[in-house]
Amino acid sequence: MSCKNDAELANNTPATKAEKPVSQLENRQLTQEFKDYWYNGTAEISSYDISVARYGEMREGTGVMIFVTEPFDNKDQIKADQHKENNRPVLKLNATRDFYTGIYPYKIMSSTFLPLDKKDNAIKIATSIQEWCGHTYMQLNQNEASYDVTLHSYFQSEGNKDFEIDNVITENQIAAQLRIDPKDMPTGELKVIPSTEYLRLKHMEAKPYDAVAKLSEIPDGYLYSVKFTDLGRTIAFKTEKEFPYKILSWMDRYKDGAAPMVSSGTLKKTINTAYWGKNANKDAVLRDNLGL
Repeated sequence: MSCKNDAELANNTPATKAEKPVSQLENRQLTQEFKDYWYNGTAEISSYDISVARYGEMREGTGVMIFVTEPFDNKDQIKADQHKENNRPVLKLNATRDFYTGIYPYKIMSSTFLPLDKKDNAIKIATSIQEWCGHTYMQLNQNEASYDVTLHSYFQSEGNKDFEIDNVITENQIAAQLRIDPKDMPTGELKVIPSTEYLRLKHMEAKPYDAVAKLSEIPDGYLYSVKFTDLGRTIAFKTEKEFPYKILSWMDRYKDGAAPMVSSGTLKKTINTAYWGKNANKDAVLRDNLGL
């Protein structure tokens, strides 16, 4: 759908399956190897060559995944500036995708906060999409058995909305959850909330959809796939076989235009650095190290 068209009005209705309260969730058992890697004062930054199906054509671009652990204020649903009893440790994923459609660019960024204390779903997801037609912003905040959703869009029919959907596993959290241990990923028939990027780019109703998830062990890693039965869409992530289970590639097969097309990303380079302190001109060499 181009920016000249009206977006389809979503009839947002709650789904049927809710998650347990946080207090009843099972504790995550993090290995010492995990703690040594993720709590060393740096972030892991990986660059990707991406190919995105948009308006019936393939677009080449660049993606970046930034993983870092941080304390999260469970009450205010934001990164904690100071120690509080209600803080929760999270693995944060900032994922960007940049590509062009003809003359104008798309800039997409999503932040996903996955709790590390409990086997919980993403506690917060925030996605912004910018292109020359306008801005779109979508945010999910976990509220026990539901997600509070905020949507702002330049499409009048989508407008400014606040609503609730059920708290089930989200597609956005999959890449972060795989980093803990692919063998612990849920499989079989599931309810899954598609990625906020997909929901906005395709103007789909935000809600849990029926899906079937599968984990396969392959010679050089693990392959985790999710088939959305009602959407005619399949996603898959390939990870390393050993810790730290880097995301080697991903694919997203869905109908775009007249036929199904496959968007994908392939790992280029990875560095570990405290990037927030690397803001001098001399630090631009790190972009070269990432192939950016």
